[in-house]
Amino acid sequence: MAEAADLPRSITLVGAGKMGFALLQGWAARGLSGAGVSIVEPQPSPALVSLAQERGFRLNPENREAPRALLLAIKPQALDQVAPTIAAEAGADTLIVSILAGKRVADLSARLPQARLFVRAMPNTPAAIGRGITGAFAAPAVDADNLALAETLLAAVGEVVWVESEPLVDAVTAVSGSGPAYVFYFVECLTRAGIEAGLPEETAARLARATVAGAGELLRQSADATPATLRQNVTSPGGTTAAALEVLMADDGLAPLLERAVAAAKRRAGELSG
Repeated sequence: MAEAADLPRSITLVGAGKMGFALLQGWAARGLSGAGVSIVEPQPSPALVSLAQERGFRLNPENREAPRALLLAIKPQALDQVAPTIAAEAGADTLIVSILAGKRVADLSARLPQARLFVRAMPNTPAAIGRGITGAFAAPAVDADNLALAETLLAAVGEVVWVESEPLVDAVTAVSGSGPAYVFYFVECLTRAGIEAGLPEETAARLARATVAGAGELLRQSADATPATLRQNVTSPGGTTAAALEVLMADDGLAPLLERAVAAAKRRAGELSG
């Protein structure tokens, strides 16, 4: 786990919405404080204002110098608008960590021409509770020290997995970046199915939520067991679970549906490049 001593003394966070704020909280939880941290966020939430005041971070300062690390956490569509305002501080020795879906290193480099140390990363929303996972790719110019720095910044909110080629970041986005939404929607659907089966709405919702949360925690704690093994442990031959799995595992069941969903998300990530 990263400690304050491992984090850079100068960081600029550009964008402090849900994910940017989660990262900031993760850094603060590890002891980061001081005026070396600058936050650029035109619509700061009360929670952000409070955290900045508590930790001595600079919120929307007029003058900023090139930081050791600059983390981009804006919406991808805002890159063209924001880039000119940060280009001067994105220098050759500044590590640029981008969590902009679809925006490739070439897209970032074209807008931040002095920078050369780029890391593309895609965290997910469980970062808000320190249980996220981030897939990341480092451009060839990123040396071992900067790679370690990027991992330190990203590991403040959960696990970090590195991929060897940049196109795989779009696949990461489609699987884990968007993945929590798939799980939440599954809970919605399981709740509705429970209601259709005769359960009161509140009971169905409680059962669905606790089932998915508990199964996820069992999966996390069962590191030596594959998901297939855990599934088989629940399934008695000829039983109720087996009957349900016949539907979910049919040729037109859950697997091809998820494959199409992930492909659509990956395709959309590609469309956001440029």
